[in-house]
Amino acid sequence: MGPTILRRDEDDVHLKPYTIKLLLRLVAAEGESVSAEVLYRDIWGEPVNGRITRANRTEVQKRIVELRKALPDDHALRTEQLLATHGSESAYRLILDAEQLDWLEFADLVNRAAYAAPAMAAALLTKALGLWRGRPLADIPHAAFARGLARRLTELHTFARRELIRAHLELGHPDLALPIAERLSEERPDDPAAAKTLAEVRARMRERSGHVLLRREFSDLRVTLLVQHGDLFDQNDANLVAGFSDTFDTATENDVVIAQDSVQGQLLHRIYAGDRGELDRQLKNGLRGVERLSREERQDKQRGKLIRYPLGTVVPLPLPGRRIFALAYSRQSNDLVARSTPADLRRALNSLWASVAVHGLHRPVAIPIIGSGLARVTELSREQLVIMIVDTFLAACRRAPTSPELRIVVRTEEQAKLRMDDVERFIETLGNDGRGPHA
Repeated sequence: MGPTILRRDEDDVHLKPYTIKLLLRLVAAEGESVSAEVLYRDIWGEPVNGRITRANRTEVQKRIVELRKALPDDHALRTEQLLATHGSESAYRLILDAEQLDWLEFADLVNRAAYAAPAMAAALLTKALGLWRGRPLADIPHAAFARGLARRLTELHTFARRELIRAHLELGHPDLALPIAERLSEERPDDPAAAKTLAEVRARMRERSGHVLLRREFSDLRVTLLVQHGDLFDQNDANLVAGFSDTFDTATENDVVIAQDSVQGQLLHRIYAGDRGELDRQLKNGLRGVERLSREERQDKQRGKLIRYPLGTVVPLPLPGRRIFALAYSRQSNDLVARSTPADLRRALNSLWASVAVHGLHRPVAIPIIGSGLARVTELSREQLVIMIVDTFLAACRRAPTSPELRIVVRTEEQAKLRMDDVERFIETLGNDGRGPHA
């Protein structure tokens, strides 16, 4: 499949052009013997006066000797005698198994994949297609004896790609199926089946993308980045991040201390069903052992909690199979106004990712645009906040496995205020290791 390569003991063996053609003629015979006369006619053409002479047979024999020396197995090329009109005639049979001949291995892998479950089928077909280097029997493109095998292999190649597309779709990976379907459609522009397959894959991509605004794979880190609009608390398969002030306040009555529609407020009512006592109990358990920064007097801070903790304090709140990471990134003043700075936020995010690496169960992490709400980091735009979240996360992933997926969830009403093209331009500058061009 592709230009002919003969490899022996992991080294490529150089063969003369006519020896290559003779080898391919024997390959095309698919294990049947081929007489010296047929070999000469198929490779060198019709002899003068239409008769095979001793010199012609000698030419064949020279190539047989060269080929026999090059083959890794002494028994791979057999000499036989065939009955002919005037006695017997030498003939040659090439005997190779699937481990020695690429097209046999290719066919075996594809056939095994036809009976395998989707995950195994995808692995087998990917390995099979990795053997494909170009047109079958490429060194003899116009030889009549090669047409049958070349046609069958080409058809099997098309079948293998269609089966791999199907396996990827069954496994929920339309992104892996898309480039295969696009290539198949380009090669077969008049094939309605190829067009239909491509349309199906694209539809599955749109279905999968849903509310996704940006997607990027960082292959060196084995990490996926998603920016999507929607509801943070609908991310039921992910750990969630909820920003808090340094007092870890939870009271939402009358929106005085904490706004009910804030992330903290939604956390209380949607995850803890409004049970503030349970949320406070879990926060208290998580804060045991954390050094207290200070304690306010009630006369100075008339509402809310009084104990302050260092910015960057992270409390992993347990849920079945996942965690809520309560992150203190702003300071709530005694007049109940939360404030933070870019330096505070970066320090808090660094602490967050360190905690996720330890307590996150290696699950996806969904995070809102921290710093864009009431505790707004006024020096930074929403775009800059997203970039800081991404930058600190990727830096953490370079230090240690943190999470396989970061999902930045933008509230639908906030989407129009976020210039995604600015974020996209930043993401495009990053390499597969998450580093920028000047790192």
